[in-house]
Amino acid sequence: MPIHTSPNRWVLETQHTAYAFGLNSAGLLTHHYWGARLPRLDDYPIPADPAGFASTDGFGHFIPEEFPGYAGTKYIDPCLKVTFADEVRDVVLRYVDFSVKNSPQPALSIRLKDVYYPLTVTLHYRPHPDYDLIERWVTLENLGSEPIHVERIFSAKWTLPPGDDYSLTHMVGRHVDEFNLWREPLTPGLKTIESRRLIPSHRAAPWFAIDRAASEDAGEVWFGTLAWSGNFRISAEVTEFASTRVSIGLNDWDFGWKLQPGEPLVTPAAISGYTQSGFGGASRQLQAYVRDEILPHGQVPHKILYNSWEATLFDVDEASQSALAEIAARMGIELFVMDDGWFHNRNWDNAGLGDWWPDKKKFPNGLGNLIEKVNSLGMDFGLWVEPEMVNPDSDLYRAHPEWVIHFPTRARTESRNQLILNMARTDVQDYILGVLDKLLTENKISFIKWDMNRAASEPGWPDAPGDQRELWVRYVWGVYRVWGELRQRHPDVIWQSCASGGGRADYGILRLADQVWISDNTEATARLHIQEGYSQYLPAITMEAWVTDWNEGFMPLEFRFHVSMCGALGVGGNLIKWTESERELAAECIRQYKEIRAVVQLGGQYRLLSAQKNAYSALQYVSQDQAEGVLFVFRVHTPEKFNIPQIHLRGLDPEALYSVEGCGEPRSGLAWLEVGLKVELKNLQSRVLRIKRVSPNL
Repeated sequence: MPIHTSPNRWVLETQHTAYAFGLNSAGLLTHHYWGARLPRLDDYPIPADPAGFASTDGFGHFIPEEFPGYAGTKYIDPCLKVTFADEVRDVVLRYVDFSVKNSPQPALSIRLKDVYYPLTVTLHYRPHPDYDLIERWVTLENLGSEPIHVERIFSAKWTLPPGDDYSLTHMVGRHVDEFNLWREPLTPGLKTIESRRLIPSHRAAPWFAIDRAASEDAGEVWFGTLAWSGNFRISAEVTEFASTRVSIGLNDWDFGWKLQPGEPLVTPAAISGYTQSGFGGASRQLQAYVRDEILPHGQVPHKILYNSWEATLFDVDEASQSALAEIAARMGIELFVMDDGWFHNRNWDNAGLGDWWPDKKKFPNGLGNLIEKVNSLGMDFGLWVEPEMVNPDSDLYRAHPEWVIHFPTRARTESRNQLILNMARTDVQDYILGVLDKLLTENKISFIKWDMNRAASEPGWPDAPGDQRELWVRYVWGVYRVWGELRQRHPDVIWQSCASGGGRADYGILRLADQVWISDNTEATARLHIQEGYSQYLPAITMEAWVTDWNEGFMPLEFRFHVSMCGALGVGGNLIKWTESERELAAECIRQYKEIRAVVQLGGQYRLLSAQKNAYSALQYVSQDQAEGVLFVFRVHTPEKFNIPQIHLRGLDPEALYSVEGCGEPRSGLAWLEVGLKVELKNLQSRVLRIKRVSPNL
């Protein structure tokens, strides 16, 4: 049983880790352990009692409360802040009771209540034993008759063992430069990572990792992510008494929530874990969880797609797309995706968004003939849409200008000639559901690329039912509702999340989408950096990676293919301009990828030599049964007098015998791990080497 309970203590155990908390002598719900699983329940420490230092500091600086509210002499970063109807602005929580639900998965609930006001806070915990992860979320309930104004509500606060030598790793970036790793010491004070843009954004990611001198392969790492597709906040705090805590949840910037009587507010889930296997071990735990427990189509490998955007831009019609489809089919492509430009009055990016039906000038007979052509070539058909946006030059906007996010007294800022439909409104949700359901019902569409190309401005909702600042949350709920209902009506369709690249890559959207378009940057050497950062918390099966014409003539086509083969392979170059020899090389790479696809998309990933730190990098995938693997090696640009580094393989059975393509006689798994191998490469060369288990025993 992963949940152990007693009247005043609770221990959550996974295969290798444990998380413990309980009530101290003052009745405070207090954290007291997060780390390796111990042999006996009595081995876990007991909750600490209140202590004081001076009148200038309250017990909150010493005693790590599990979910502290803003109240009293707590000058730490709180998880909850509210204002009651009488303008009292703090919350004093006391333990009420607990319950355990065993179906469909074991989960623990701890109920707290304000000592005076009718506010109940329920903390939820769900262990995922097979992945060494713990999921947490919170439910707020107003049991009174007057609204309660919520100003902050986080999903969890995670407390680390005492000490002052921690480092924080998180993501930084921008458009076309996402998922750059940034590691820094945690010093006294508060470090905040956040998004204020309506989506998680390119500039940060809802993920953190904290370590004490860990490496890729070894050392303690505490890590986590938020299953949320909107504004988030991660706050790492070190008190002056070396207590280190991490809070994660909804961003309280410009946030407000009128908690009405009888209407609970449920936060998004925070998923966190602990490992002694370094950053690589943390990644594999999260990646396996996403593959097995989150993705709608789970362990089904993704098809190799071709996207027509770079070839035709907005100039699409049946003839141009058919010509591209014929070339793609000969190369071995399995899915043909028509990008922007296919719908009503869409000739450039200044018109048409919102009017989701085929343009009669480009497709006078609808999409049926093109889809039939694509299917006859042995490929599925996919389509690009951007349903959350609207151009002022559109039938939809002319009919419903009130549907966009706006302040009535302010100009409506256009970005990319478009405005944002207010997905918090049910009428907007119903419209998008209607037009997309009609499109999917009337056409044999197997794949949808759902794009979102701008951040919010003038975040007003003039006729909001509650606080206008609820927009930031209700918008995301609206997106989830539309995607969710479309998934139910069309369960076989594969959906991709795109937000000008990797702006919406999170566990919340991946409960609905199967893939993420991680960056608009498809230059191969830059992608090595971007893909490595993405892999910290998301698996290769979700990472769509195109081979394009970026740096053609300088960057070898084979190198570009090898980089994209590290994820869910796609092709986006202008096939009309490709030479016959380039098409033949592409066909060979596609054939090779089909042989290794299951290992790449479903196997464990090992970052052997970091692309963000080295010009010579290596990446390995190993099947779950350790029977086969694949090694990718890349050299970007180094001086010719370069000492090729030794590559030490990982994830192999030490007692089995393995062959590595082109690397001599078979050796034990332990030999490949300890002795390693060298792969000689020139600048801008790459290799893909198959690894096979020759014998399960030496």
